[in-house]
Formats: sequence, C-alpha cells, structure tokens
Amino acid sequence: MTTPVLKRTAAAFALVVLGTIGAHAQSVGEQEYMRSCATCHGVDGHSNTQFSDLLTMAPPDLTVLAENNNGEFPMLEVIHMIDGRSGLRGHGSEMPIWGDRYQASADMAGTYGAELIVRGRVLELAEYIASLQQ
Repeated sequence: MTTPVLKRTAAAFALVVLGTIGAHAQSVGEQEYMRSCATCHGVDGHSNTQFSDLLTMAPPDLTVLAENNNGEFPMLEVIHMIDGRSGLRGHGSEMPIWGDRYQASADMAGTYGAELIVRGRVLELAEYIASLQQ
C-alpha cells in the first residue's frame, strides 16, 4: 500500500517529466514543416539550404511573408499554396504537388472526417509558417 506522500511525490514527478517532454516536442505544424518544407525553405524558413541551389527557382524566404504583405500574414494565400489551389500546376511549378500528403481517403475517417484531417494538417502548417515571421 502506498502512502499519500509517495502518491503526491510520484504525481509531482510525472508532471515535471511530462512538462519537460511537452516543452521539447514539436508542434504538429512544425512536424509538417520539417517533413514537407524544410528541405527547400530551410529549418528556419530563410530558404538558405544547400538543396535550394539545385532548384530552377529560388524558394522564397518564409520569414518575411507578412513584411512583404504590408505587415499582415497572408494566411489564405499560404493555405492555397500548400494545398495546391493557387495557380495552374499541370506542367510543373516551383512548389511540389503534394499528392497524398494533403489528401485523405474516406476509409481513414469517413468522407467528412478525411477532409477535416487534411484541412487540419494544412492549417497547422500555415500557422507554424505564420509563427516564423520576423
């Protein structure tokens, strides 16, 4: 049988450990960014990667999107760029067409649930990019 003091100590320890883990964990948006964007746009969003030299068009610095838009982050434009709705890209573009990355099948969570998963993933990524603004 455990004593109340031992229970409180164990609970306090668990909170400290979980708090430390949470503080170092990446957000969903940051995970998306690191998985899908950092190769070209850089870990810090400044697009200063070795890989960007191999591209036909230099990727934009994502940290100045708000600055270049009169101080307001262009959320809708960023979302449309991520999900492929901005521009006709049938013959290629500076941005990759993500295909399955930003699509979900109805088998995953039903027709409406699948759409919510994808929209959530895109919104988390756009929010993370917004957090990179200088």
